[in-house]
Amino acid sequence: MTLLAVIPNHYSGPMPRPFQIVCLLSFFSWIVFSSILACSQTKTQIQNEDPAVVTFTLDFPTAQPEHYSIRVPSDGSAHYQSNGRLSPDSDETDSFDLDFNVAAETRKRIFELAAKAGYFQRDLDSHHKNLASTGKKTLGYKDARRSGESTYNYSPVPAVEELTSLMQGLAATLEFGHRLQYDRHYQKLALDEELKRMEEMARANQLVEVTAIQPILDQIVADPSVINVTRARAQRLLERAGVH
Repeated sequence: MTLLAVIPNHYSGPMPRPFQIVCLLSFFSWIVFSSILACSQTKTQIQNEDPAVVTFTLDFPTAQPEHYSIRVPSDGSAHYQSNGRLSPDSDETDSFDLDFNVAAETRKRIFELAAKAGYFQRDLDSHHKNLASTGKKTLGYKDARRSGESTYNYSPVPAVEELTSLMQGLAATLEFGHRLQYDRHYQKLALDEELKRMEEMARANQLVEVTAIQPILDQIVADPSVINVTRARAQRLLERAGVH
């Protein structure tokens, strides 16, 4: 017996040919390239999609304003629009439009509540006939895959109740800003009463996104023609909102 016969042969199959190696490398390269291309296309599609949007509309003829709508996209670039009479005993009407940014925390909560409410794809109203009318409210949702809209006076759905309160608090805050802008130009003595009401609502956590009206509050604080008590109120509101 020779020495070669004693040594075990661990591999008895044919050695891969260079052509087979090239084919295997090409195959695996194709798989990797296809995966990268698919991920890139998916990322591009997501980037090209319009942002998801939550909307809230209120129509209430006896309120001020009589109508308003809020549009909050997932990227935070929101829009508010309202119109109605200047006062209950006035025939003059006023319209108000404002573009503003919604903070990430508020935006996250809005979309969480929309998801909990099933993206408003079902009837949200309680249909209780003995409830007083608090205005015709409509919540809407739209993204690249789904959409929903529902109108209600009162909803027993907890997520809808919370979202309605949030949107109404946001509208109240923006309307305060609108009135403060008017008062500063035409009736500065009325500023103190508006800011006092704002402080009361802030203490009750009924104001939302005070930072959206920071410019007018800053102007009041810096205006030497406004009495110090009023300027101090504006300053406190900014500090409470974490601005100053």
